[in-house]
Amino acid sequence: MRKSRAGMTGRTVVPASVIEREFLVEERLQKIMARASYGSRRSCETIISEGRVTVNGRVAKLGDKADPATDHIEVDGQSLGGQTQAGPDNGFIYIALNKPRGVISSLEDELEAGRTTVRDLVDVDSSHHIYPVGRLDKPSEGLVLMTNDGALAHRLTHPRYGHEKVYDVTVEGNISDLVLDQWRRGVILDGRITAPAPIELIERGADSSRLRIILREGRKRQIRRIAAGLGHPVRQLIRERIGPLTLGDLQPGQWRSLTSGEVAELKQSVTDDPASRDPLPNHPNRKKDSRAARSST
Repeated sequence: MRKSRAGMTGRTVVPASVIEREFLVEERLQKIMARASYGSRRSCETIISEGRVTVNGRVAKLGDKADPATDHIEVDGQSLGGQTQAGPDNGFIYIALNKPRGVISSLEDELEAGRTTVRDLVDVDSSHHIYPVGRLDKPSEGLVLMTNDGALAHRLTHPRYGHEKVYDVTVEGNISDLVLDQWRRGVILDGRITAPAPIELIERGADSSRLRIILREGRKRQIRRIAAGLGHPVRQLIRERIGPLTLGDLQPGQWRSLTSGEVAELKQSVTDDPASRDPLPNHPNRKKDSRAARSST
């Protein structure tokens, strides 16, 4: 059966259990460790198998899950990056970087092909063990947050918390209102419907259109894959905002430390109980909670 654009935009009902699983806070240990720059997931699995990882004082085994925001994880007797509780100025570092096109959002080039990484652009002592929060693919540009605060990074990236990310996107062609409406409502991607996304048409030309897109979920290359599937491949993608943190006037390749006010705003944005708010409003498959509905009136 031939796949078409129409098939991509059909409204398929996804079981609530699938949506609920997506918003679970716990993740497999190897995924948490890889995000904290302990190596690839495969190498992190080896570390776990060797009995070198503990969760809340118990030796972990392969397949275990944890929540770095609430569980105490140690690797070789050392707390996972960002879990120390040593005082108000506990050595955490928070950096905003304007990632240029062609730079990879990793600490090292696993292909050893001489590619520039975001870590190469930031002049911070390696002992601080900072890492990028989330990913921005190689052809994309814009705001990348780097930190060694593991608990904050986890809550900013986990889909349950639904933090907004704003993108300035130029796509090929004169995109129609019909296609924009389809995109806003959600399309099928990897067998699941995407969350509704606010999309503003900034400029429409004969051979390209410029959009501002707000996402509250983060699937792999989501914007690029949807745009291509709708017949309007991405020409340029710039991330402008992560939660309350904005790119500002940083030029490509430039970075700066966050102000204390910006750090406070980021921390405040992750202190809300995610169960008390809708992480993906108006999602057609989200489970209704009558108690939450009553409390919001």
